[in-house]
Amino acid sequence: MSLQHALLGVLEARPMSGYDLVQFFDGSSGYIWAAPQSQIYPTLRRMEQAGLIAGDDEQRGPRLTRTVYSVTEKGLAELRKWLSTPGKPQPVRDPVLLQALHFDMIESEQAHEVLEQFIREQEAAAEEAEGHRDRLLRQETPLLVERLSRHDPTDHDRIARLKAHVFAGLAATARTRAEWAREGQRLLATRKTPGED
Repeated sequence: MSLQHALLGVLEARPMSGYDLVQFFDGSSGYIWAAPQSQIYPTLRRMEQAGLIAGDDEQRGPRLTRTVYSVTEKGLAELRKWLSTPGKPQPVRDPVLLQALHFDMIESEQAHEVLEQFIREQEAAAEEAEGHRDRLLRQETPLLVERLSRHDPTDHDRIARLKAHVFAGLAATARTRAEWAREGQRLLATRKTPGED
């Protein structure tokens, strides 16, 4: 997975300027593939040079122009190729798991608070994902509205449910991670009794 695939997926909905793309990206793919503007604009330039997207200047006033990008046939082929290729497992780099691996080195109360903060973050992430899932199911998100305008209405519900399924998975993962942290808190609360090794 690369940022260019995420951007191609957003641009497939309709041609848009870099500014519009950033807004749509943040409200859709940005939930699962974070990227700052400082990465998006250079990536767009590289994609244009590679022929994956085409940029057309659009007049926005007497002295103002903006570039509107659209996916080329080559870009669409690249996106479809990537979508149909099974992904490779990525190495785990989880700072909270790494901290938890060494909780025996600090006081239980300190470790408990680290996990408490993690639980709050995961619960908030689950609620946010569930809210986005519900907006997708109601077909209210701006990018989905754009995408559905180019598809047969008989397919709208299926498309919305496929996208909502991703956010249901994000919510389930966050809730599972919060429960894992609660189990860690329970383990921290156990005390070694005299005579135990």
